[in-house]
Amino acid sequence: MKNSAKHIADRIRLMIATKQFQVGELLPSTRELGRQLEVSFHTVRKAYGHLEDEGLITGEQGRGFTVNRQNTSLDKSERLEIGAGKLKELLEELIGYGLDESEIETLFGEQISYLEWPDRIQSIATIGETKELATILSSSIKDQVGVKSDTLSLDDYDKALTYDALFIPIQLVSEFHGAGDSIRIMPVVYHYDADILISIVARAALDAIGLVTAQEESIQKIISQLKSAINFSGSFVAGATYGKSLPLFVRNTDLVVYTPACARLVEQKVPEKKRLKLQYILSDKSADMIRSELWDQ
Repeated sequence: MKNSAKHIADRIRLMIATKQFQVGELLPSTRELGRQLEVSFHTVRKAYGHLEDEGLITGEQGRGFTVNRQNTSLDKSERLEIGAGKLKELLEELIGYGLDESEIETLFGEQISYLEWPDRIQSIATIGETKELATILSSSIKDQVGVKSDTLSLDDYDKALTYDALFIPIQLVSEFHGAGDSIRIMPVVYHYDADILISIVARAALDAIGLVTAQEESIQKIISQLKSAINFSGSFVAGATYGKSLPLFVRNTDLVVYTPACARLVEQKVPEKKRLKLQYILSDKSADMIRSELWDQ
């Protein structure tokens, strides 16, 4: 079952073996991963327990689970025994479906040549009109589905073609119609987090909203997006960060919205009640598609 503890443990074990989770990396909390996979956190806790028993991860009270090693502590004979058992079960199932010896041999030959798949699923990038907009989308995908990706702008088209999979906003997909057949194009539909938009609207008495970005070229694109999403009669005062400095208008602005790319700097210097971090929410279909790419194969 794709939502069972065993399936989740199998996927995480593969992700650790293929270095999508590195040694020393903190895994998502049981509640966070349960939310991302739409399963009970008890199921995730059981999956983590299996991996902890194998020595792959270590649990620490108050901190969570950390990757302990890249491969299980099982010795060669134990690995072969597990492999033989799983292979026997699979062969019996294939024979039950009526496959003969030559058909099974052909399938195994094809799948062995496909063993590059664990490496390919690491080669994922999120595309945006600017790299900063790609970062907003990439951050949302990681938070909501648990899939990490690099970030590229449309200007990085040639570099994008070196990846095996691309998350692309639906409105930009046409830009990649000429991409090679080897690239998995995954259109993504999303919108701004409704809670953030409601918080902005609730402060409609404001004369101006401050917008802080990491890139100047993101400013007009974000303002256009926000204006189309809310009916704000005031004005936007916007600027990009420079080194470790925020734009001067931040001191005199009652509300600052900002992007994930400059979150650390803004959150250090602007009180929580005066700031809102921009975040996208994926459509259910997009989230399910991305989830299936990593967890349901």
